[in-house]
Amino acid sequence: MPNLYIISGCNGSGKTTASYTLLPDILDCRQFVNSDEFAKSLSPFDPSAASITASKYMLMRIHYLLGRYEDFSVETTLATRTLLNIIAEAHEVGYEVTLLYFWVSSPEVAIQRVRERVASGGHNIPDNVVRRRYVMGLDYLFNSYIPVCDRWILADNTKTPFTVVAEGTKQYTHINDNEKYRLIRSIVFPDEQH
Repeated sequence: MPNLYIISGCNGSGKTTASYTLLPDILDCRQFVNSDEFAKSLSPFDPSAASITASKYMLMRIHYLLGRYEDFSVETTLATRTLLNIIAEAHEVGYEVTLLYFWVSSPEVAIQRVRERVASGGHNIPDNVVRRRYVMGLDYLFNSYIPVCDRWILADNTKTPFTVVAEGTKQYTHINDNEKYRLIRSIVFPDEQH
């Protein structure tokens, strides 16, 4: 059965950095679909100018890999529901879908990491966008993506190495750190009883 791995988290959560170790070394996945990387290759000095073209290319690449039944990974902030259709298509052709969400303890941690990336020559994301995606990504994680993925892992990537807070399938949830899991859920469900 082919695998689709969704590597997710807000900007600055460490998705790309973790992917370069996790995918080839641990998951034996060699295909990494990342629109930011496509944008850099299309417009090295101004990747944001190529973001729309890069997103279109990313979707084309995803459909190509689905058609070949290859294992592959997609990186996303989960701040939109765009990948829900891709997940449905993947399931239709026999893929197992695993979602890995990298959480950091606050939007400020993510913003600081983005600033450090920019200082090293990386691309910028405005602070207000990072803050919005921090909350939206968690909202869509719990309300839209976890219910449709075969397997999911929620990891705290505030410090290296990351720690797994909780993981599950459609049938079960295993929580490794109850306090942190409740804290993360409270961002989306502030009135939830604990």
